[in-house]
Amino acid sequence: MPIASGPNGVFNLRGASAGQAHLGRGGLRFNPVLLSENRTAFFEEIIPHEMAHWLVFHLHNGARLKPHGREWKTVMRDLFGLAPNVTHQFDIQKAQSAPYRYQCDCQFHRFTARRHTLVANGRRYRCRHCAKTLVYRPEVAS
Repeated sequence: MPIASGPNGVFNLRGASAGQAHLGRGGLRFNPVLLSENRTAFFEEIIPHEMAHWLVFHLHNGARLKPHGREWKTVMRDLFGLAPNVTHQFDIQKAQSAPYRYQCDCQFHRFTARRHTLVANGRRYRCRHCAKTLVYRPEVAS
């Protein structure tokens, strides 16, 4: 599958994600709020991260590979000269409306209404740091 041209980029992504690669549709989506607050990091990390997904998809003829697998890591290291980091460390307060407060053993987490509803329907989330299940802790007005 020859690569005719680069992907289209749109800036309509909301929430905590900085970027997404929509491979079959040939486009990359970016979060304009996170871009405006983290301009340098966005150009140095997020855009190459999403471009690596796009390149792997096209270099492997659209084969279904692990999103952050060996091929993606190779593109990140060898082509872009970057550590293959999967997640960003941006402050997402302004980018995400997350009024539901959850707690683990090490910190508080904010959930969107959608994620909060998933928990109410039985879904469980664990902290990436301490691995404890997150528990809803409504804020008490003082």
